[in-house]
Amino acid sequence: MDAKERLMQIVEEKKDEFIKASDQIWSTPETRFAVEKSVQPYYEILEREGFTIKKGIADMDYAFEATWGSGKPVIGMLAEYDALGNLSQVAGEVEHKPLVAGGNGHGCGHNVLGTAALAGAVAIKTLMEEEHLSGTIKLFGCPAEESGYGKAFMARDGIFNDLDLALANHPMDSMSGWGSSSLAVLQCYYEFSGTPAHAAAAPEMGRSALDAAELMNVGVQFLREHIIDPARIHYAFIDAGGESANVVQPSAKLYYFIRAPHVDQAKAIFARVNKIAEGAALMTETKLTKEFDAGCSDFVANKPLTRAIDKNLDIVGPLELTDEEMAFEKKLSDTVSEASKQNLYNRAKHSFPDWTEEQVRKEAEAGIALHKLPLEFTDETAGSTDVGDVSQVVPTAQFTNGFEPQGTSPHTWQWVSNGISSVAHKGLLLGGKVFALTAYDALTNPDLVEDAKKDFEEYFAGKQFESPIPAEVRPR
Repeated sequence: MDAKERLMQIVEEKKDEFIKASDQIWSTPETRFAVEKSVQPYYEILEREGFTIKKGIADMDYAFEATWGSGKPVIGMLAEYDALGNLSQVAGEVEHKPLVAGGNGHGCGHNVLGTAALAGAVAIKTLMEEEHLSGTIKLFGCPAEESGYGKAFMARDGIFNDLDLALANHPMDSMSGWGSSSLAVLQCYYEFSGTPAHAAAAPEMGRSALDAAELMNVGVQFLREHIIDPARIHYAFIDAGGESANVVQPSAKLYYFIRAPHVDQAKAIFARVNKIAEGAALMTETKLTKEFDAGCSDFVANKPLTRAIDKNLDIVGPLELTDEEMAFEKKLSDTVSEASKQNLYNRAKHSFPDWTEEQVRKEAEAGIALHKLPLEFTDETAGSTDVGDVSQVVPTAQFTNGFEPQGTSPHTWQWVSNGISSVAHKGLLLGGKVFALTAYDALTNPDLVEDAKKDFEEYFAGKQFESPIPAEVRPR
Protein backbone atom coordinates (compact mmCIF):
# COMPACT_ATOMS: atom_id res chain seq x y z
CA MET A 1 0.00 0.00 0.00
CA ASP A 2 1.48 3.35 -1.01
CA ALA A 3 1.10 6.56 0.97
CA LYS A 4 -1.90 7.87 -0.94
CA GLU A 5 -3.74 4.58 -0.58
CA ARG A 6 -3.01 4.73 3.15
CA LEU A 7 -4.38 8.27 3.36
CA MET A 8 -7.63 7.19 1.74
CA GLN A 9 -7.77 4.24 4.12
CA ILE A 10 -7.34 6.55 7.13
CA VAL A 11 -10.28 8.69 6.01
CA GLU A 12 -12.41 5.55 5.71
CA GLU A 13 -11.27 4.26 9.11
CA LYS A 14 -12.29 7.52 10.80
CA LYS A 15 -15.33 8.25 8.64
CA ASP A 16 -17.91 7.77 11.39
CA GLU A 17 -16.63 10.72 13.42
CA PHE A 18 -16.48 13.00 10.38
CA ILE A 19 -19.99 12.07 9.27
CA LYS A 20 -21.31 12.51 12.79
CA ALA A 21 -19.76 15.98 12.95
CA SER A 22 -21.23 16.99 9.59
CA ASP A 23 -24.70 15.78 10.51
CA GLN A 24 -24.51 17.50 13.90
CA ILE A 25 -23.61 20.81 12.26
CA TRP A 26 -26.46 20.37 9.75
CA SER A 27 -28.91 19.82 12.63
CA THR A 28 -27.94 23.06 14.43
CA PRO A 29 -27.77 25.58 11.56
CA GLU A 30 -26.37 28.94 12.67
CA THR A 31 -25.62 32.02 10.60
CA ARG A 32 -22.78 34.47 10.14
CA PHE A 33 -20.56 34.86 13.21
CA ALA A 34 -22.97 33.32 15.77
CA VAL A 35 -21.88 29.70 15.23
CA GLU A 36 -21.24 28.56 18.80
CA LYS A 37 -22.84 25.12 18.40
CA SER A 38 -21.49 24.50 14.92
CA VAL A 39 -17.85 24.88 15.94
CA GLN A 40 -17.99 22.39 18.82
CA PRO A 41 -17.56 19.18 16.77
CA TYR A 42 -14.31 20.60 15.40
CA TYR A 43 -12.96 21.27 18.86
CA GLU A 44 -13.85 17.78 20.04
CA ILE A 45 -12.16 15.96 17.14
CA LEU A 46 -9.12 18.23 16.87
CA GLU A 47 -8.39 18.07 20.60
CA ARG A 48 -8.70 14.30 20.51
CA GLU A 49 -6.29 14.18 17.56
CA GLY A 50 -3.67 16.27 19.34
CA PHE A 51 -3.98 19.57 17.48
CA THR A 52 -3.19 22.78 19.34
CA ILE A 53 -6.22 25.06 19.00
CA LYS A 54 -6.13 28.83 19.15
CA LYS A 55 -9.70 30.06 19.61
CA GLY A 56 -11.28 33.45 19.05
CA ILE A 57 -8.81 34.62 16.40
CA ALA A 58 -9.25 37.82 14.36
CA ASP A 59 -11.75 39.19 16.86
CA MET A 60 -14.27 36.42 16.08
CA ASP A 61 -15.47 34.28 18.99
CA TYR A 62 -15.89 31.11 16.94
CA ALA A 63 -12.98 31.35 14.52
CA PHE A 64 -10.02 29.10 15.26
CA GLU A 65 -6.58 28.01 14.12
CA ALA A 66 -5.70 24.37 14.84
CA THR A 67 -2.04 23.38 14.39
CA TRP A 68 -0.17 20.10 14.30
CA GLY A 69 3.47 19.44 13.43
CA SER A 70 6.44 21.72 12.87
CA GLY A 71 8.67 22.97 10.11
CA LYS A 72 8.07 23.54 6.44
CA PRO A 73 5.94 23.49 4.43
CA VAL A 74 3.10 25.08 6.37
CA ILE A 75 -0.16 23.89 4.80
CA GLY A 76 -3.48 25.53 5.57
CA MET A 77 -6.90 23.98 5.08
CA LEU A 78 -10.05 26.09 5.23
CA ALA A 79 -13.23 24.99 7.01
CA GLU A 80 -16.60 26.75 7.07
CA TYR A 81 -19.69 25.92 9.12
CA ASP A 82 -22.19 28.78 8.82
CA ALA A 83 -25.68 28.25 7.43
CA LEU A 84 -28.24 30.52 5.74
CA GLY A 85 -31.41 32.14 7.00
CA ASN A 86 -34.88 31.10 5.83
CA LEU A 87 -33.64 27.85 4.27
CA SER A 88 -34.95 25.32 6.76
CA GLN A 89 -35.80 22.06 5.01
CA VAL A 90 -36.67 18.50 6.00
CA ALA A 91 -33.82 16.18 5.06
CA GLY A 92 -34.39 13.62 2.35
CA GLU A 93 -37.51 15.24 0.89
CA VAL A 94 -37.84 15.87 -2.84
CA GLU A 95 -40.17 18.82 -2.42
CA HIS A 96 -39.86 22.06 -0.49
CA LYS A 97 -40.87 21.31 3.10
CA PRO A 98 -39.43 23.59 5.81
CA LEU A 99 -38.45 21.89 9.04
CA VAL A 100 -38.95 25.16 10.93
CA ALA A 101 -40.87 27.98 9.26
CA GLY A 102 -38.43 30.80 8.59
CA GLY A 103 -35.59 28.80 10.14
CA ASN A 104 -31.98 28.41 9.11
CA GLY A 105 -30.62 25.70 6.85
CA HIS A 106 -27.36 24.53 5.30
CA GLY A 107 -28.22 25.62 1.78
CA CYS A 108 -24.58 26.01 0.80
CA GLY A 109 -23.35 22.68 2.13
CA HIS A 110 -20.91 24.14 4.65
CA ASN A 111 -21.52 21.25 7.04
CA VAL A 112 -19.87 19.00 4.44
CA LEU A 113 -17.41 21.62 3.17
CA GLY A 114 -15.86 22.12 6.58
CA THR A 115 -15.77 18.52 7.73
CA ALA A 116 -14.13 17.49 4.45
CA ALA A 117 -11.27 19.85 5.35
CA LEU A 118 -11.29 18.42 8.88
CA ALA A 119 -11.06 14.88 7.51
CA GLY A 120 -8.15 15.88 5.28
CA ALA A 121 -6.27 17.52 8.14
CA VAL A 122 -6.72 14.53 10.45
CA ALA A 123 -5.75 12.04 7.75
CA ILE A 124 -2.52 13.76 6.72
CA LYS A 125 -1.60 14.31 10.38
CA THR A 126 -2.06 10.59 11.05
CA LEU A 127 0.15 9.62 8.10
CA MET A 128 2.80 12.16 9.13
CA GLU A 129 2.93 10.47 12.53
CA GLU A 130 3.24 7.04 10.96
CA GLU A 131 5.86 8.06 8.38
CA HIS A 132 7.68 10.63 10.57
CA LEU A 133 7.17 13.38 8.00
CA SER A 134 8.06 16.96 8.87
CA GLY A 135 5.81 19.88 8.09
CA THR A 136 2.98 21.83 9.67
CA ILE A 137 -0.75 21.31 9.15
CA LYS A 138 -3.16 24.10 10.05
CA LEU A 139 -6.93 23.85 9.92
CA PHE A 140 -8.71 27.20 10.04
CA GLY A 141 -12.26 27.49 11.30
CA CYS A 142 -13.84 30.32 9.34
CA PRO A 143 -17.26 31.69 10.34
CA ALA A 144 -19.55 33.87 8.26
CA GLU A 145 -18.52 33.06 4.72
CA GLU A 146 -22.07 34.04 3.79
CA SER A 147 -21.84 37.83 3.43
CA GLY A 148 -19.86 38.26 6.65
CA TYR A 149 -16.57 37.14 5.10
CA GLY A 150 -14.75 35.79 8.13
CA LYS A 151 -11.69 34.86 6.10
CA ALA A 152 -11.41 38.44 4.85
CA PHE A 153 -11.09 39.65 8.44
CA MET A 154 -8.60 36.86 9.11
CA ALA A 155 -6.52 37.82 6.06
CA ARG A 156 -6.63 41.48 7.04
CA ASP A 157 -5.30 40.58 10.49
CA GLY A 158 -2.43 38.47 9.12
CA ILE A 159 -3.75 35.07 10.19
CA PHE A 160 -2.62 33.35 6.97
CA ASN A 161 0.74 35.08 6.58
CA ASP A 162 2.90 32.15 7.69
CA LEU A 163 1.34 29.64 5.28
CA ASP A 164 3.15 28.26 2.26
CA LEU A 165 -0.15 27.33 0.65
CA ALA A 166 -3.86 26.99 1.37
CA LEU A 167 -6.44 24.43 0.23
CA ALA A 168 -10.23 24.74 0.07
CA ASN A 169 -13.30 23.13 -1.45
CA HIS A 170 -16.96 23.84 -2.10
CA PRO A 171 -20.00 21.63 -2.72
CA MET A 172 -21.33 21.89 -6.25
CA ASP A 173 -23.28 19.98 -8.87
CA SER A 174 -20.03 19.33 -10.75
CA MET A 175 -16.56 18.16 -9.83
CA SER A 176 -13.27 19.73 -10.91
CA GLY A 177 -10.31 21.74 -9.85
CA TRP A 178 -11.50 25.34 -9.44
CA GLY A 179 -9.92 27.31 -12.27
CA SER A 180 -12.26 30.31 -12.40
CA SER A 181 -12.17 33.57 -10.48
CA SER A 182 -14.83 35.20 -8.30
CA LEU A 183 -16.15 38.71 -7.85
CA ALA A 184 -14.81 41.08 -5.24
CA VAL A 185 -17.61 42.62 -3.21
CA LEU A 186 -18.09 45.58 -0.87
CA GLN A 187 -21.17 45.88 1.34
CA CYS A 188 -22.45 49.05 2.97
CA TYR A 189 -25.53 50.38 4.77
CA TYR A 190 -26.88 53.83 3.84
CA GLU A 191 -29.20 55.35 6.43
CA PHE A 192 -31.09 58.58 5.81
CA SER A 193 -32.61 60.62 8.63
CA GLY A 194 -35.18 63.31 7.93
CA THR A 195 -37.97 65.27 9.61
CA PRO A 196 -41.50 63.85 10.01
CA ALA A 197 -44.55 65.90 9.08
CA HIS A 198 -48.17 65.48 8.09
CA ALA A 199 -48.03 64.71 4.38
CA ALA A 200 -51.20 66.71 3.63
CA ALA A 201 -51.38 69.42 6.31
CA ALA A 202 -47.71 70.44 6.46
CA PRO A 203 -45.65 68.67 3.78
CA GLU A 204 -43.32 71.67 3.51
CA MET A 205 -42.19 71.05 7.08
CA GLY A 206 -41.04 67.51 6.35
CA ARG A 207 -37.74 66.21 5.01
CA SER A 208 -38.28 62.76 3.56
CA ALA A 209 -35.67 60.09 4.21
CA LEU A 210 -37.66 57.79 1.94
CA ASP A 211 -37.31 60.30 -0.90
CA ALA A 212 -33.56 60.31 -0.30
CA ALA A 213 -33.39 56.52 -0.48
CA GLU A 214 -35.41 56.45 -3.68
CA LEU A 215 -33.29 59.16 -5.25
CA MET A 216 -30.20 57.19 -4.35
CA ASN A 217 -31.63 54.11 -6.04
CA VAL A 218 -32.50 56.12 -9.15
CA GLY A 219 -29.01 57.59 -9.25
CA VAL A 220 -27.43 54.16 -8.98
CA GLN A 221 -29.72 52.92 -11.73
CA PHE A 222 -28.29 55.55 -14.07
CA LEU A 223 -24.77 54.68 -12.88
CA ARG A 224 -25.20 51.08 -14.04
CA GLU A 225 -24.82 52.21 -17.67
CA HIS A 226 -21.37 53.57 -16.87
CA ILE A 227 -19.67 50.69 -15.06
CA ILE A 228 -17.80 47.73 -16.51
CA ASP A 229 -19.92 44.86 -17.82
CA PRO A 230 -19.00 42.21 -15.22
CA ALA A 231 -19.74 44.55 -12.30
CA ARG A 232 -22.97 44.19 -10.35
CA ILE A 233 -24.79 46.47 -7.91
CA HIS A 234 -27.53 44.99 -5.70
CA TYR A 235 -29.63 46.64 -3.02
CA ALA A 236 -32.38 46.00 -0.50
CA PHE A 237 -34.55 48.20 1.69
CA ILE A 238 -33.84 47.60 5.37
CA ASP A 239 -36.18 50.41 6.44
CA ALA A 240 -38.68 52.15 4.16
CA GLY A 241 -39.94 54.53 6.83
CA GLY A 242 -43.19 52.99 7.92
CA GLU A 243 -46.66 51.91 6.83
CA SER A 244 -48.44 55.27 7.03
CA ALA A 245 -48.53 56.91 3.60
CA ASN A 246 -49.75 60.22 5.03
CA VAL A 247 -46.50 60.81 6.91
CA VAL A 248 -43.31 62.34 5.51
CA GLN A 249 -41.02 59.46 6.39
CA PRO A 250 -38.22 60.45 8.77
CA SER A 251 -36.10 57.31 8.34
CA ALA A 252 -34.96 55.00 5.57
CA LYS A 253 -32.11 52.53 5.25
CA LEU A 254 -30.60 50.72 2.26
CA TYR A 255 -28.14 47.85 2.05
CA TYR A 256 -25.90 47.83 -1.01
CA PHE A 257 -23.58 45.20 -2.53
CA ILE A 258 -21.03 46.39 -5.10
CA ARG A 259 -19.33 43.58 -7.03
CA ALA A 260 -16.57 43.66 -9.65
CA PRO A 261 -13.88 41.30 -10.96
CA HIS A 262 -11.17 43.01 -8.87
CA VAL A 263 -11.15 44.89 -5.58
CA ASP A 264 -9.81 48.11 -7.07
CA GLN A 265 -12.68 48.13 -9.57
CA ALA A 266 -15.22 47.55 -6.79
CA LYS A 267 -13.68 50.37 -4.77
CA ALA A 268 -13.94 52.77 -7.70
CA ILE A 269 -17.63 51.97 -8.19
CA PHE A 270 -18.21 52.15 -4.43
CA ALA A 271 -16.80 55.68 -4.39
CA ARG A 272 -19.32 56.73 -7.04
CA VAL A 273 -22.19 55.07 -5.17
CA ASN A 274 -21.15 57.03 -2.07
CA LYS A 275 -21.31 60.28 -4.03
CA ILE A 276 -24.79 59.42 -5.24
CA ALA A 277 -25.89 58.78 -1.65
CA GLU A 278 -24.42 62.11 -0.58
CA GLY A 279 -26.19 63.83 -3.45
CA ALA A 280 -29.51 62.25 -2.48
CA ALA A 281 -29.10 63.55 1.06
CA LEU A 282 -28.22 67.00 -0.25
CA MET A 283 -31.26 67.14 -2.53
CA THR A 284 -33.65 66.18 0.26
CA GLU A 285 -31.95 68.02 3.13
CA THR A 286 -31.63 64.78 5.08
CA LYS A 287 -28.73 63.38 7.04
CA LEU A 288 -26.75 60.46 5.60
CA THR A 289 -25.00 57.87 7.76
CA LYS A 290 -22.80 55.31 5.98
CA GLU A 291 -21.87 52.08 7.72
CA PHE A 292 -19.44 49.74 5.96
CA ASP A 293 -20.49 46.16 6.65
CA ALA A 294 -18.02 43.74 5.05
CA GLY A 295 -16.28 42.81 1.83
CA CYS A 296 -14.00 40.31 0.20
CA SER A 297 -11.45 40.08 -2.59
CA ASP A 298 -11.56 38.24 -5.89
CA PHE A 299 -10.25 34.67 -5.99
CA VAL A 300 -7.00 33.88 -7.80
CA ALA A 301 -6.56 30.20 -8.59
CA ASN A 302 -2.96 29.08 -8.16
CA LYS A 303 -2.34 27.00 -11.25
CA PRO A 304 0.25 24.45 -10.04
CA LEU A 305 -1.74 23.73 -6.88
CA THR A 306 -5.03 23.52 -8.75
CA ARG A 307 -3.52 21.05 -11.21
CA ALA A 308 -2.33 18.94 -8.26
CA ILE A 309 -5.81 18.98 -6.74
CA ASP A 310 -7.34 18.06 -10.09
CA LYS A 311 -5.03 15.05 -10.46
CA ASN A 312 -6.01 13.87 -6.99
CA LEU A 313 -9.68 14.18 -7.93
CA ASP A 314 -8.90 11.72 -10.72
CA ILE A 315 -7.41 9.34 -8.16
CA VAL A 316 -10.24 9.60 -5.65
CA GLY A 317 -13.35 10.14 -7.79
CA PRO A 318 -15.91 9.84 -9.12
CA LEU A 319 -18.52 9.05 -6.48
CA GLU A 320 -19.72 5.47 -6.47
CA LEU A 321 -23.46 5.53 -5.82
CA THR A 322 -26.14 2.89 -5.43
CA ASP A 323 -29.23 2.80 -7.63
CA GLU A 324 -31.25 4.15 -4.70
CA GLU A 325 -28.86 7.08 -4.23
CA MET A 326 -28.92 7.85 -7.94
CA ALA A 327 -32.72 7.83 -7.91
CA PHE A 328 -32.84 10.29 -4.99
CA GLU A 329 -30.44 12.70 -6.68
CA LYS A 330 -32.41 12.41 -9.92
CA LYS A 331 -35.65 13.36 -8.16
CA LEU A 332 -34.01 16.44 -6.68
CA SER A 333 -32.45 17.32 -10.03
CA ASP A 334 -35.82 17.02 -11.75
CA THR A 335 -37.16 19.91 -9.63
CA VAL A 336 -35.06 22.48 -11.52
CA SER A 337 -36.29 24.54 -14.46
CA GLU A 338 -36.11 23.53 -18.09
CA ALA A 339 -33.54 26.27 -18.62
CA SER A 340 -31.32 24.68 -15.95
CA LYS A 341 -31.70 21.30 -17.62
CA GLN A 342 -30.66 22.82 -20.94
CA ASN A 343 -27.62 24.32 -19.22
CA LEU A 344 -26.64 20.84 -18.04
CA TYR A 345 -26.78 19.59 -21.61
CA ASN A 346 -24.75 22.57 -22.80
CA ARG A 347 -22.15 22.01 -20.10
CA ALA A 348 -21.71 18.35 -20.98
CA LYS A 349 -21.54 19.18 -24.68
CA HIS A 350 -18.85 21.81 -24.07
CA SER A 351 -16.85 19.77 -21.57
CA PHE A 352 -16.78 16.53 -23.54
CA PRO A 353 -16.70 17.51 -27.24
CA ASP A 354 -15.72 14.01 -28.40
CA TRP A 355 -18.72 12.32 -26.81
CA THR A 356 -21.66 10.98 -28.74
CA GLU A 357 -25.08 12.57 -28.36
CA GLU A 358 -26.16 9.60 -26.24
CA GLN A 359 -23.21 10.05 -23.87
CA VAL A 360 -23.86 13.77 -23.52
CA ARG A 361 -27.53 13.23 -22.68
CA LYS A 362 -26.71 10.47 -20.21
CA GLU A 363 -24.36 12.79 -18.35
CA ALA A 364 -26.77 15.74 -18.46
CA GLU A 365 -29.78 13.72 -17.29
CA ALA A 366 -28.14 11.51 -14.66
CA GLY A 367 -29.20 13.61 -11.67
CA ILE A 368 -25.64 13.86 -10.36
CA ALA A 369 -22.27 14.38 -12.04
CA LEU A 370 -20.93 11.06 -13.34
CA HIS A 371 -17.61 12.44 -14.57
CA LYS A 372 -15.17 15.09 -13.43
CA LEU A 373 -15.19 18.15 -15.66
CA PRO A 374 -11.93 19.02 -17.42
CA LEU A 375 -9.92 21.65 -15.59
CA GLU A 376 -10.20 25.06 -17.24
CA PHE A 377 -8.52 28.26 -16.11
CA THR A 378 -10.74 31.21 -16.91
CA ASP A 379 -11.40 34.78 -15.82
CA GLU A 380 -15.13 34.12 -15.79
CA THR A 381 -16.73 35.19 -12.53
CA ALA A 382 -20.04 34.75 -10.78
CA GLY A 383 -20.51 34.96 -7.02
CA SER A 384 -18.13 36.02 -4.29
CA THR A 385 -16.12 34.06 -1.75
CA ASP A 386 -13.80 35.12 1.04
CA VAL A 387 -11.37 32.41 -0.08
CA GLY A 388 -10.43 35.24 -2.44
CA ASP A 389 -8.72 37.11 0.38
CA VAL A 390 -6.68 34.04 1.30
CA SER A 391 -5.65 33.67 -2.35
CA GLN A 392 -4.35 37.25 -2.31
CA VAL A 393 -2.05 36.41 0.62
CA VAL A 394 -0.74 32.89 -0.13
CA PRO A 395 -0.91 30.43 -3.05
CA THR A 396 -4.40 28.95 -2.83
CA ALA A 397 -6.30 26.25 -4.67
CA GLN A 398 -9.74 24.74 -4.29
CA PHE A 399 -12.04 22.24 -5.93
CA THR A 400 -15.72 21.72 -6.48
CA ASN A 401 -17.10 18.64 -4.75
CA GLY A 402 -19.85 17.34 -7.01
CA PHE A 403 -22.23 15.56 -4.67
CA GLU A 404 -25.11 18.01 -5.13
CA PRO A 405 -28.02 17.30 -7.52
CA GLN A 406 -27.34 18.38 -11.08
CA GLY A 407 -28.79 21.72 -12.12
CA THR A 408 -29.40 22.86 -8.55
CA SER A 409 -27.55 25.86 -7.24
CA PRO A 410 -26.25 26.98 -3.86
CA HIS A 411 -28.67 28.59 -1.40
CA THR A 412 -31.57 26.29 -2.27
CA TRP A 413 -33.77 23.89 -0.34
CA GLN A 414 -32.53 21.02 -2.53
CA TRP A 415 -29.04 21.37 -1.08
CA VAL A 416 -30.42 21.39 2.46
CA SER A 417 -32.44 18.25 1.73
CA ASN A 418 -29.32 16.56 0.37
CA GLY A 419 -27.10 17.70 3.23
CA ILE A 420 -27.14 14.61 5.44
CA SER A 421 -27.86 12.02 2.77
CA SER A 422 -25.55 9.08 2.17
CA VAL A 423 -24.50 10.88 -1.03
CA ALA A 424 -23.39 13.91 0.99
CA HIS A 425 -21.50 11.57 3.31
CA LYS A 426 -19.68 10.07 0.34
CA GLY A 427 -18.92 13.58 -0.90
CA LEU A 428 -17.47 14.46 2.51
CA LEU A 429 -15.12 11.47 2.42
CA LEU A 430 -14.11 12.17 -1.17
CA GLY A 431 -13.31 15.75 -0.25
CA GLY A 432 -11.29 14.70 2.78
CA LYS A 433 -9.22 12.37 0.64
CA VAL A 434 -8.48 15.08 -1.93
CA PHE A 435 -7.34 17.44 0.84
CA ALA A 436 -5.08 14.78 2.32
CA LEU A 437 -3.58 13.65 -0.99
CA THR A 438 -2.83 17.20 -2.07
CA ALA A 439 -1.25 18.01 1.29
CA TYR A 440 0.91 14.90 0.88
CA ASP A 441 2.04 16.14 -2.54
CA ALA A 442 3.12 19.42 -0.96
CA LEU A 443 4.91 17.68 1.91
CA THR A 444 6.89 15.35 -0.32
CA ASN A 445 7.41 17.42 -3.47
CA PRO A 446 9.27 20.68 -2.79
CA ASP A 447 9.00 21.58 -6.47
CA LEU A 448 5.21 21.82 -6.17
CA VAL A 449 5.51 24.36 -3.36
CA GLU A 450 8.14 26.34 -5.24
CA ASP A 451 6.11 26.29 -8.45
CA ALA A 452 3.07 27.49 -6.53
CA LYS A 453 5.03 30.37 -5.02
CA LYS A 454 6.48 31.29 -8.41
CA ASP A 455 3.00 31.36 -9.98
CA PHE A 456 1.76 33.52 -7.10
CA GLU A 457 4.65 35.96 -7.41
CA GLU A 458 4.31 36.24 -11.18
CA TYR A 459 0.59 37.01 -10.92
CA PHE A 460 0.85 39.66 -8.22
CA ALA A 461 4.21 41.05 -9.43
CA GLY A 462 5.12 42.46 -6.03
CA LYS A 463 1.71 44.00 -5.35
CA GLN A 464 0.99 43.95 -1.63
CA PHE A 465 -2.35 42.74 -0.30
CA GLU A 466 -4.76 45.52 0.61
CA SER A 467 -7.79 44.37 2.52
CA PRO A 468 -11.15 45.56 1.18
CA ILE A 469 -12.25 45.99 4.80
CA PRO A 470 -11.22 49.23 6.55
CA ALA A 471 -9.07 48.74 9.64
CA GLU A 472 -11.71 50.15 11.99
CA VAL A 473 -14.46 47.74 10.89
CA ARG A 474 -14.92 44.74 13.17
CA PRO A 475 -16.75 41.45 12.52
CA ARG A 476 -20.39 41.54 13.61
